Amino acid sequence: MSDTITIRQFKSVIGSTKKIRATLVGLGLTKMNKAVTRKDTPELRGMLNKVRHLVRVEE
Repeated sequence: MSDTITIRQFKSVIGSTKKIRATLVGLGLTKMNKAVTRKDTPELRGMLNKVRHLVRVEE
């Protein structure tokens, strides 16, 4: 298993709750089609589970 994953936001946050928006900011995603690379941790996986309808994971 890789120790880093790349996350890309592919859908807009318009109409999302404040919690969802805060989770995306916590991941470092502030704009559509922005990609960030993060260390794969259980905490990160939990955040991704909350916003799985807005992001794509590119391992």
